[in-house]
Amino acid sequence: MAKKLRVVIIKPSKYGLDGYVQRFRWGFMPNSTVPYIKSMTPAELRGTPVEVHTVDEYVHTDLDYLPLLKQEAGYTTLLAVVGVQSHQFHRALDLAAYARRNGCLAVIGGPHPMTCDTSMLHGRGISFALAEAELIWPIILSDALAGELQPVYGEHQRWQQKLEAPALIPPGREDLRRYVTPMLGLYPARGCPFVCNYCSVIKIAGRAVRSQSIATTIASLKAAKAAGVRMIMFTSDNFNKYAEAEALLNAMIEERINLNFFVQCDTQISKQEGLVELLSRAGCFQMFLGVESFNRETLLAARKGQNRPELYEDIVRLLRKYAISSHFSTIIGFPQDAAEDIRQHIRILCELDPTWASFYVLTPIPGTEQYGDFLRDGLITERNLDRFDTTCLTWRHPEFSRAQLDALLYDCYRKFYSFKHSLTNVRRLDFKKGGLLSETLISLGNSGFTRFSARKRTHPMAGGIKRVNLDRADDFLRLRREFFDFEFAPLPRILQLPEADTALNRLATLAPRSARVQSSV
Repeated sequence: MAKKLRVVIIKPSKYGLDGYVQRFRWGFMPNSTVPYIKSMTPAELRGTPVEVHTVDEYVHTDLDYLPLLKQEAGYTTLLAVVGVQSHQFHRALDLAAYARRNGCLAVIGGPHPMTCDTSMLHGRGISFALAEAELIWPIILSDALAGELQPVYGEHQRWQQKLEAPALIPPGREDLRRYVTPMLGLYPARGCPFVCNYCSVIKIAGRAVRSQSIATTIASLKAAKAAGVRMIMFTSDNFNKYAEAEALLNAMIEERINLNFFVQCDTQISKQEGLVELLSRAGCFQMFLGVESFNRETLLAARKGQNRPELYEDIVRLLRKYAISSHFSTIIGFPQDAAEDIRQHIRILCELDPTWASFYVLTPIPGTEQYGDFLRDGLITERNLDRFDTTCLTWRHPEFSRAQLDALLYDCYRKFYSFKHSLTNVRRLDFKKGGLLSETLISLGNSGFTRFSARKRTHPMAGGIKRVNLDRADDFLRLRREFFDFEFAPLPRILQLPEADTALNRLATLAPRSARVQSSV
């Protein structure tokens, strides 16, 4: 048995259009999975010390971690490539192949292996994790200690019915300095009750909204604050569908957590003024909402009938009343969209005037229902999974070429983030929490950066500020071909849910009305 087990947890970046790994001097939002997996890893396993290293490639501007992926005498080294989305899959495969070539063990987990059929890659020395970490991480560690991994973990059950999550060990100050603001992501709950056909959340986390204990979340918040974290993102997809939301917010107030945070909510928050008021008192400064479209027929076609565009204005007004900024996330390039529809889209958005807005190109994400439909109908034209990142057209649109939709995407950003909009945001800061000067600088900085990115035709939400080019896909292509017999992974088939998870989805319903619609204040 090895004297030590070395565990290297890496959130992979992606290869950009220029072939370089996307890295930034300062990141916007840290990955939530990396500290989560670290927190689940014991300091000792069956008498063997466990040494843990964590890497978020988006903000690592050196390659000092690559030597960790070489076997060293006295160690067994396990590489865990986590949180892997389809546009990061090639990078994940390259890192895993590099580790295996150097005598290490390697496992890949995250949205892509959880929702896409990877069976063609099984048995080549790299393992795949198809389930939530709580179900399989202890087994993976035990197998690594014994010196050999199974080809697949979690193929018979994807989700825990009841979450048994750990209190998070926050990143150190050196890692926190890699981000614009020292921030930590927390998942008080997982799952989404809706069935939007373009979204992978229900395939990754299921339709049942499952939550960890409030005590665990509070412990994580206290540890984060003590470590120097200044901002929390509650990355649960529908915070307003989380049954214990009010209890958690009240606990945060009682415990004097005093950390600014932002949440994601669905548009039914328009009828939950009581929850909005409580969010504000607990320290919420921004709410992210997937409004997606202002066309009701488009929303119905995407199976997003819970969104009613006539209520969007109510959301902006409600959040403004309680000094919470609104971030409207929208999608352009639905199958029904023509150029005039997108121009109307941005006109309406400017009239509604939420604090912030982001724009994405409709992308059939591998593993989703929409992806299955597009693949079956022969509509997908892009063969490189690196491009499936919602910033460019990957399928045959009836109205647009990739260049046309690309131009419309950045035009939306330029028009929304006008100088007038920036000044309006600053004028409203009298009603915001926090110091007026710092809030003014942040507001103007965000707007200026977004306009600059749009002019450069780089997506403002790409991951951070000040791109750093170090390594390229070309550096790993020979290894990729050797291990996997391809340059580009074939477009995957959808991985079907195990019966245990299908049964859990059948039981999932929307929360009781009393939990969904809070009384007005």
